[in-house]
Amino acid sequence: MSFWLVIAGIVFHAVSGVPGLLRKRDTDAGQHFAAAMGLIGSALGITGALLAVFAPQFLAVEPPAGFALDGISVIFLLPIFLIPALGGVYGLEYWKQADHPDSGRKLRLFYGLITASLALVTISAHAIIFLVAWEIMALSAFFLITSEDEDQSVREVGWIYLVATHLATLCLFAMFAIMRSAAGSFSFADFATATVSPQLATAIFLLAAVSFGLKAGVMPLHIWLPGAHAMSPSHVSALMSGVLIKIGIFGLVRILAMLPHPPIWWGATLLVAGVISGVFGVVFAIGQHDLKRLLAYHSVENIGIIVIGIGLAMIGRTLGRNDLIMLGFAGGLLHVWNHGLFKSLLFFSAGSVIHATHTRDIDHLGGLAKNMPKTALCFALGAVAICGLPPLNGFVSELLIYLGLFRSIIGGTGALAGAAFAAPALALIGGLAVACFVKAFGSVFLGQARSTHPKHAHEASWRMTRPMFVLAGICLFIGLAPLLVAPVLENVIHLCAPELPQKTETLVSLAPFVWVSIGSLALVALIVLTSYALRERLRRHGTASAGTWDCGYAAPSPTMQYTASSFAQMLVQLFAWVLHPKTHAPEGEPLFAHGAHFRSHVPDYVLDVILRPTFRIAAKLTTSFRFLQQGSVHAYLFYIVAFLIFLLIWK
Repeated sequence: MSFWLVIAGIVFHAVSGVPGLLRKRDTDAGQHFAAAMGLIGSALGITGALLAVFAPQFLAVEPPAGFALDGISVIFLLPIFLIPALGGVYGLEYWKQADHPDSGRKLRLFYGLITASLALVTISAHAIIFLVAWEIMALSAFFLITSEDEDQSVREVGWIYLVATHLATLCLFAMFAIMRSAAGSFSFADFATATVSPQLATAIFLLAAVSFGLKAGVMPLHIWLPGAHAMSPSHVSALMSGVLIKIGIFGLVRILAMLPHPPIWWGATLLVAGVISGVFGVVFAIGQHDLKRLLAYHSVENIGIIVIGIGLAMIGRTLGRNDLIMLGFAGGLLHVWNHGLFKSLLFFSAGSVIHATHTRDIDHLGGLAKNMPKTALCFALGAVAICGLPPLNGFVSELLIYLGLFRSIIGGTGALAGAAFAAPALALIGGLAVACFVKAFGSVFLGQARSTHPKHAHEASWRMTRPMFVLAGICLFIGLAPLLVAPVLENVIHLCAPELPQKTETLVSLAPFVWVSIGSLALVALIVLTSYALRERLRRHGTASAGTWDCGYAAPSPTMQYTASSFAQMLVQLFAWVLHPKTHAPEGEPLFAHGAHFRSHVPDYVLDVILRPTFRIAAKLTTSFRFLQQGSVHAYLFYIVAFLIFLLIWK
């Protein structure tokens, strides 16, 4: 029953965009039908996933061969069905068919297809089915990223994504071929029971790390992610950040669960990769002026936090530390949920800002909290959650990882004690994230408008704000009641680490969930009471208007405010050795200059400094061999004969 409900949900999403293709480009009937089909499909899929966890007797009918619905699937199915459903409602206003007649129908068709393919990947238990669903997902994402394909920069970002995702697919082909040689079958169940040599296991791990790391956006394999998230429609960005990149984490967890006796360097590699991705992801976010690109780099950061948890758990598997296995996997997998929720909330909020102001440039915004209070509140809640602060959900998952890292010191020596180095790195990530979102929220919603863009901004309609409040409510619920998600996480952890004894320490005994709830509830009560007291004081005494403190200037203007660039300048300079910021400042201007401009830019080091120049050099070198392409069959036969003679002589 549970499995077939999930299948029904997949079918509803897969066909949700088809009726719109049969309607005229300027009618909105197709978009409403797609949103309704998506809501029905998500309701069916979420119901099936929850029944599989809390009422396993509903699995009386076993899934057919090649499919499986277990706890690992459920962890990823819930956000896969939830976020696209909310995004479909959000898109009714954000991406109206009447306003986007050329791309609206295409977007909704592939929005449904990518949701269906993501869910199909998670329930696949056969390599061929997995690869088919994976390729549908990859191509659907390409068409979503290039929704506005009339823009050259959008097409360029789309092609970068396509190259990266197919490089990941090639690695998957090699990985599944090795698994087939070891198990004699493409079935995951057969591979899980097969005897795999250490050499083959290492090859599988490395291929899985590269392929799924590319999909997840682990630095330095993140090259496609910032541009794709920035250029896509905002509800597509929410789907990619909240759901799509997590499929890389799903694949990694699924493969690692089938590989027994991992060597210590596997976990250490993942831990180091997570630290690099987390620290440098947030560092690059600080230097961004594009609001959505800033959020995109925070996806790289949070994927790093998830990978830190998984790496810690793998070290625990190697050394037989059940507490590290429990806390590492629990923190990492719960952060899969949490990041999907608060990052989708942030992208929805950013989309509301863009929809009202028609710009993504943070330095052109300001003062939006006055006209967009609901959006400002939702963005603030998402910012608190992503910074790992109580009482929201990001605090809970990061706390679990912290506890695991601190426990690695207790009774640990060598590599195990060395894992604790990730704790200060995680603290650094949190501190830099706070600085980044103070910059983002202050520059966008506080102060005065820095240009004409925000002056006529207005609050978004209920179609955009209600999905945001749903996500904010779930973030708050998990932060206040983490004890309720502990049983689901424990069930999944035993699947991720099959060697973990059933009778072991519970997650509740390892983490102070009760005290987290008490502290969070007390904090919420304090905030509510303080807000009420302040409101009553203002109501009784009224408010007075006065000019902002102006440092003695006779006529202060919005240009005298801190911009996002100036606020982050100190941190950007501190990390200039990795950011390589580019500045364009006026030189030699006269005393009374009128048209001076200053611009700063932080390039993506891997893509812009390493890969692009490398490919340009390679293109020039290969172009020099064009003379070999003569267009003559005789010339090509001569090349073949000459090469055969060379091989005979060499042999």
